[in-house]
Amino acid sequence: MLSKLLSCILFLFCSLCKLDHVKSRTSRNETEIQALLAIKARIPLDPYGVFNSWNDSLHFCNWPGVICGRRHRRVTVLHLSSLKLAGDLSPHIANLTFLRNHLEGNIPSELGHLTKLKFLQLSLNKLSGTVPNKLYNISSIYFFSLADNQLQGQIPPYIGLTLPNLEFVSLGENNFSGPIPTSIVNFSRLVSLELGVNALAGPIPRNLGSLQNIEYLNLGTNFLESSNDLSFLTSLTNCTNLVFLALSKNNLTGILPDSIGNLSANLNQLRIQTNYISGTIPKEMGNLVGLEWLGLYGNMLTGSIPDSVGKFSKMKYFGAFINRITGEIPHSLGNLTQLIQLSLFDNLLEGRIPTSLGNCSYLVLLDLSRNRLNGMIPKEVIGLIPEFLAELPFFTNLNLSFNSFEGKVPTKGVFNNISAFSVVGNNKLCGGIEPLRLPDCSTEIAKKGKNFRRSAIIASSIVLFAVLFFISLVAIKRRLSLSRKKEGLATPLDKKHPQLSYAELLHATDSFSLANLIGKGRYGSVYKGILSGDDQTTVAVKVLNLQQQGADRTFKAECEALRKLRHRNLVKVITSCSSIDFQGNNFKALVLELLPNGSLETWLHPSSTELHNSPILNLIQRLNIAIDVASALDYLHSQFDKPVVHCDLKPSNVLLDTDFTAHISDFGLTRFLSDTTEQSITEQSSSMGIRGTIGYIPPEYGIGKEISTHGDVFSYGIVLMELFTGKRPTDNIFTGELSLREYVKTAMADHVVEIVDTWLKFENKAAVNQNCQSSNIWKCLDSVLSIGVSCSADSPNER
Repeated sequence: MLSKLLSCILFLFCSLCKLDHVKSRTSRNETEIQALLAIKARIPLDPYGVFNSWNDSLHFCNWPGVICGRRHRRVTVLHLSSLKLAGDLSPHIANLTFLRNHLEGNIPSELGHLTKLKFLQLSLNKLSGTVPNKLYNISSIYFFSLADNQLQGQIPPYIGLTLPNLEFVSLGENNFSGPIPTSIVNFSRLVSLELGVNALAGPIPRNLGSLQNIEYLNLGTNFLESSNDLSFLTSLTNCTNLVFLALSKNNLTGILPDSIGNLSANLNQLRIQTNYISGTIPKEMGNLVGLEWLGLYGNMLTGSIPDSVGKFSKMKYFGAFINRITGEIPHSLGNLTQLIQLSLFDNLLEGRIPTSLGNCSYLVLLDLSRNRLNGMIPKEVIGLIPEFLAELPFFTNLNLSFNSFEGKVPTKGVFNNISAFSVVGNNKLCGGIEPLRLPDCSTEIAKKGKNFRRSAIIASSIVLFAVLFFISLVAIKRRLSLSRKKEGLATPLDKKHPQLSYAELLHATDSFSLANLIGKGRYGSVYKGILSGDDQTTVAVKVLNLQQQGADRTFKAECEALRKLRHRNLVKVITSCSSIDFQGNNFKALVLELLPNGSLETWLHPSSTELHNSPILNLIQRLNIAIDVASALDYLHSQFDKPVVHCDLKPSNVLLDTDFTAHISDFGLTRFLSDTTEQSITEQSSSMGIRGTIGYIPPEYGIGKEISTHGDVFSYGIVLMELFTGKRPTDNIFTGELSLREYVKTAMADHVVEIVDTWLKFENKAAVNQNCQSSNIWKCLDSVLSIGVSCSADSPNER
């Protein structure tokens, strides 16, 4: 049905093209046509005949695999993956100047022949392998960007000698290894150097100060070392234009030099967090009066916070948590009147909260937990806060734990929600709401409580690991205004669920490290995390990619679904997080129970590294999984007044626990049928594309039919056949009229033994050697596969 529809659409489109054939030929970009034909010429093996229609009969924007922008009709995407093409990448690809992404494979060495090339932009692709040495010899290049690929190898030591005109270098988010070449100090014109998020190791060049025009320098998230010598920071004082300096997440050791205070007066962000830096915070650092963001956290700093920090008049974010800082919180912090977030948790700070913090009228997030602070929260701080707190819709988490606070716990605002605050580890508190089960306050304390009730409101700004920085007051007001109009930043799940902050999830997942990445989909990534606390709960953290169109809508849909749905074969939700990250961007995540055996996808289609290390799913386990998924769908479809449609059932969304019990996950596309209207379907189709995943989408969705439970039944039929054949519906063997369903249907009764998963055939080798067709095992498989065929019928009414 779908193939016929596409044929009709193609016929109609070709008919329209004929009417405008002469005009389209004259309006084509001949340079891009020749570039595409050159690419075709370099790929001799084309088993699916993709390039057969790359000719003059169609506008090049309609050639298979070619995607053009709507406005300029220029090539923006070449999508030629999974087509078994063989050949190499033509250097003429450089003539596709509007190309955005989807480039795969190695960078062709022929690009090095473009000796007059000035601008090389290959970032945000899937390029792999090493960079051809010839590219490092094109002396005319001034813009050199290969960021966000999968490139590896070392940066050649001579790069600073062969590329003298470089002004912009971006090699971040790759797998480059080895040292940073000392020759980079010869980049006299360099304005921006981005080498972050790689595997670079060794020392940081000492003479970075030779880059006198540098404005942006990012060496963060590598394995760089300093051998207890941070004197290269002194060299950087020559870089008078420096605005951004990131050295975070490396292996830097040593003591911060006093000369750090002589860095550029224009320095806006200084990121040296998550290293092994020791010693004290130099008082000279207060000379960096232009700083708006200072990250010192995750080091081994000792001593007290110098009073000179009061000079940071433009500071918006100050993070020095997880160190060994002692002494009292300096009163001079009250001079930071633009401060938005102050995070000093997990230190050895003592004394009371300084009353001068009352001057920080824009302070949104304050985290002083896990210190040795004592006394009551000073009443002087309170006076300026209540109206301000009332304007902050995202103020929902409060942590006063493990200090020495005393007095009566309020019962209003955030203190009225037991899941929104924590006061554990403060043994002198009393009162509060009933679930706290604190002792009643004595008469004497109650008298003091009149004043304390007001003063305790400041505690509501001590947010548990909250994060927000580097945005101006205007941007914050705009964000708050939009949040009030839409949904705010409160968690959309039931209040009974504990709430977690961005900082907690950052800590739980080791800064969302690749080592903890366990899955990635259209709308986000899933990370393994360990929540802090006595029980060290292991969870799965699904982080939404809010840059993807429709991600915010899927977050709301998933929260709505998980709030209402409870079943043993559905993944259990723990909580959600709707907050702001360290860059001031919206952050949304779901925290789910982590099922230790991963997804059904990884068991059916293990990678080459997993193939020899993992056991296989036996027949009984597969049958139980099929029953579990069917039970979950029955619950969704028939246990509510308003049927629920999952919309994206596939093996990667079926997770397995320790007993291999199956649980359906990923409810981002879920719809409650009473809410489904033709209008909403149209809106979602235009903004999000076809709902679901290719291969598992029922054919009627492709032609705009309404979403229904029949769609889930179709997807279930596909999953069922995949479960027992081991073949994806998108495998290369399924072309033309041959689909997974036809493949199974044709083999029914007499040839089932030929199509079942090879692992199952190996497991039941003894049965295979006997009379297979009379075996109960094969009768069972025949019966199960016939269900899969029935469920995946083209017509919804036949399923």
